[in-house]
Amino acid sequence: MWPLSREYYPKQFLKLGKSSLFQDTFLRCLKLSECSDIFVVTNETQKFFVLGQIKELGYDLPVENVLIEPVGKNTLPAIFFGMHEINERFGKSIVGIFSSDHVLDADSMETIADASNLASDYLVTFGVVPSSPHTGYGYIHPGNDIGFGNEVLEFKEKPDGEIAKMYVKQGYLWNSGMFLFDTDIFFEEVRKYEPSMFDAFCGDEGVIRNIVSIYSSLPSISIDYGIMERSNKVAVVKLEHKWSDLGNFDAIYGESDKDDHSNAVYDCDSNFISSNGNLVYSKPDKIVSLIDINDMVVVDTPDALLVCPRKSSQKVKDVVNSLSVEGDERISLHQTVYRPWGTYTILESTERHKIKNITVMPQKKLSYQLHHHRSEHWVVVEGIACVQIEGKHFYLRQGESTFIRPGDKHRLLNPGKLPLEIIEVQLGESVDEDDIVRFDDEYGRVNDSSSVEDRI
Repeated sequence: MWPLSREYYPKQFLKLGKSSLFQDTFLRCLKLSECSDIFVVTNETQKFFVLGQIKELGYDLPVENVLIEPVGKNTLPAIFFGMHEINERFGKSIVGIFSSDHVLDADSMETIADASNLASDYLVTFGVVPSSPHTGYGYIHPGNDIGFGNEVLEFKEKPDGEIAKMYVKQGYLWNSGMFLFDTDIFFEEVRKYEPSMFDAFCGDEGVIRNIVSIYSSLPSISIDYGIMERSNKVAVVKLEHKWSDLGNFDAIYGESDKDDHSNAVYDCDSNFISSNGNLVYSKPDKIVSLIDINDMVVVDTPDALLVCPRKSSQKVKDVVNSLSVEGDERISLHQTVYRPWGTYTILESTERHKIKNITVMPQKKLSYQLHHHRSEHWVVVEGIACVQIEGKHFYLRQGESTFIRPGDKHRLLNPGKLPLEIIEVQLGESVDEDDIVRFDDEYGRVNDSSSVEDRI
């Protein structure tokens, strides 16, 4: 969903309404479990989004329940990681597995909970009764009735239009990618079909291994290819509920509220003339006018503009691939970048200067760091700043400023109860973000100049 989502701000954290897809998923899980029983498998970059968005909902997820993959290896390793951790802490358990970027009726959780007895004998997946012959989803062929569900005869890849119509007529179900697993059955099937993965996590009894060394030996493989399509213990439960994995802008359009002309508009003001069936996203202070435009996607962000037919929105990935080849960082980061301590927005940038608006949340602080090739000038716009330069501390209030020379170790802290906002002006031979040397960071970020997400 570029340019709304970026590599370091993926779609599950976007808020197209009052809450993000991730937050909606978390709230659904609370219908089945206590907060302390929910585990999130993610990466280091997204860890603070996870904790921050859950806290925004008024819950405190234990930090140890956020499991960090050192590298993405597809869905089977991620699920095994979570299942292994749950088994270690709680013993034999029935575990629900949910993607964080799906739209799903909250009522569906009752059906999922009712499938727990079936999970004592089967690996349970959930198939959505199709509302159309969709070509963007895989399909499940249900077989013998086994009470609350059906045995699975086979899984089918995403089909073309004609085959999708045939699947719908024959009673196939959309493959939702949601599961209910008994830990014992899951481990038994992984040991049978992917023994190297089982051994990586569970082998060498008594030998303590860290997650980095475990993942280094794992194959990259999906739960479907690795286990579900090979096991003879798979059952599917029908979900006759609203569901979507929001794979592109056309899917977002399908789930959006629309006006009398079937236009879906987010955030901005609109003035449409003879225009129908469009999805439009822009800034709150901008008016978007369309004349004789139909069935289009218009997505306007501060640093990128996307315009395409709705039916072609899946080709956005081709744009991202092209920009990736060119090394364009706009596939990774917005002009506004979210960090564990707050946000910063790049207001202006050239090779020798950069201006940022920085917001530091209450009681948060940046890393203690230095820059070799640039100076920084900080002006407080709102709040109270505690500044540390070469070990000395002092305070700045609204309108006051300070100057940091190249080579000076420095840190910015917000000691107050309200957000701190400053303007930072960088000047120097280089204002690249890799000119950062960290000496202390309470968020555990490694000082890796090659890592674009490690900024400030």
